[in-house]
Amino acid sequence: MEHSVATAVLAIVGGGMAAQVLAARLRIPAIVLLLALGFLVGPVLGLLHPSRDFGPNLRPLIGLAVAIVVFEGGLALDFRELRASGEGVLRLTAFALPINFVLGTLAAHLIGGMMWGAASVFGAILVVTGPTVILPLLRHARLARRSAAFLKWEAIVNDPIGAILTAVVIEILVGVPHRDGEAPAAALALHLAEGVTAAAALGVGSALLAAWAFRRDLVPELLKTPVLLALALVAYVVPNLLMHEAGLIGSTVFGVALANRHVPGLGELRRFKEALVVLLVSCLFVVLTADLDLGVLGKLSLPIIGLTAAILFAVRPAAIWLATLGSDLSRRERLFVGWIGPRGIVAAAVAGLAGPRLSEAGYPGGDLIQPTVFAVIVATVLGHGFSLAPLARRLGLSASADRERVAVVGASPWASDMVVALHGAGVPIVLIDTYPGALQAARDAGVPTLQAELLSRHADEGLADHPPDHLLAVTRDELYNALVCTRLAPEIGRERVYQLAPSAGHLLHEDTGVSRDARGKVLGDATTSFDALAGRHEAGWRFVVTDVGTERHPRDMALLTVSADGGLDFVSSDHEPGEPVQGDRFLVLRESNHGMVGGADLIASGRT
Repeated sequence: MEHSVATAVLAIVGGGMAAQVLAARLRIPAIVLLLALGFLVGPVLGLLHPSRDFGPNLRPLIGLAVAIVVFEGGLALDFRELRASGEGVLRLTAFALPINFVLGTLAAHLIGGMMWGAASVFGAILVVTGPTVILPLLRHARLARRSAAFLKWEAIVNDPIGAILTAVVIEILVGVPHRDGEAPAAALALHLAEGVTAAAALGVGSALLAAWAFRRDLVPELLKTPVLLALALVAYVVPNLLMHEAGLIGSTVFGVALANRHVPGLGELRRFKEALVVLLVSCLFVVLTADLDLGVLGKLSLPIIGLTAAILFAVRPAAIWLATLGSDLSRRERLFVGWIGPRGIVAAAVAGLAGPRLSEAGYPGGDLIQPTVFAVIVATVLGHGFSLAPLARRLGLSASADRERVAVVGASPWASDMVVALHGAGVPIVLIDTYPGALQAARDAGVPTLQAELLSRHADEGLADHPPDHLLAVTRDELYNALVCTRLAPEIGRERVYQLAPSAGHLLHEDTGVSRDARGKVLGDATTSFDALAGRHEAGWRFVVTDVGTERHPRDMALLTVSADGGLDFVSSDHEPGEPVQGDRFLVLRESNHGMVGGADLIASGRT
């Protein structure tokens, strides 16, 4: 038994991470491969059977993992986003949910052939759009901030509400225990109030306690993340003792309340929890899919397939359209949000518990809930996972272009000319500086600019709609450049942040210089310092974007390769450059007396 559990854990964790890496390489939603992996090792090959391997501990373990996932999702909900998203979030959380419940119940009864009891439970389960699916898809697709806020808030807020709604519906159908002389309706209302109030109070109280302790340095830095994880689990387990699934509200409220206390250092803690959640979500999808029984899947029928299609193409779009009538959502946003609504872990976990309980109580159709919910999960994950990014681009709601985007920090004269040259060559770019006068030349050339301190919250909001793929820190201050690269490396990628070489070469010494962990990659080589580039620019050198086949002058200083598909490969002594191919272009700094070589070159000759 011990070896069986160890083998199961190894297969789940190793297979989940392999699927994540492969999905990243193939640029497809990882959840698709996770579902396929779980289905292969479970129902198809029979190599993994989580219910058998883990026994009765499986469901509690899944619940604890889901608690961490919704807590981390709550950390992503900043109330400042509500200003950008307007009333849309309120419409999607308060209005769309009951409409989804009613329409989903009707569809289950009329199309799926379920009796009203099972249909109402099915409708309650599917009011949620799982954050375990939405959040990874948003990271992959990189939507505009407003559109991402709609989906993110809806998924995280509605997830615990949907679980509670399912529990309430089951209690109404099965019967809730009540004291002598107390009406069932009153007992249910009291039961619900106790669970929700305890969950909300515990979530807010835990956030206030953590913020108070962290600001007074009462918790060692090493223990901050374990303390937060422990509090998230407490906020989940304790309310569950009062009411089934109330713990999801506690964990979510804890995350939201903590995020909006703006505790210093929370960004670093959040990045650790994001990595942990990737691991948990990978394992959860593999486990729940592998635990499916072929007998359950054999209950899939034409009515269930028709019901699944109705949920995708009728119920969800109609609910969103009705809920957002007269709102400030544009027609494109309503169309987009109405289509994107993948279901995830919570729907699968709740269905696995609700169906058997309903069948035990004698309600016909309870055995159809799990296969039908699973069919909806697979259909929405595949359909919405592959269509989210293309649809967002088609509707103009995507923050990312087909070409990689660059953020340049520091608007010196030579940096402004470099930015203008890249902008003229079609490279998406934004120039950032705190001084408005320094940005004027780039603005006059039509280059997007951001006047802000990059390490401030204002800069975070300004870059949210156009997140960069690469960062160049090119101010005169070498230590500030290193600080900017270190701060943004976890978000952009450590291999995608660059800074200028320091004027003091010993700072790059392999043994005694600044650690690679405390700086970005060096743009160019050790001689490419701010003073060197500024001196050449003052002497008349200019930035030129030239084709790969164009003759290059021996004194040209190459800084960047722009591939035909929009990829960017910066020249750096910290990595090996790729081999150029036909269609690539180069950004070079060239002496002005050599002029342009070839008619295809683009040049920006800014201030002299």
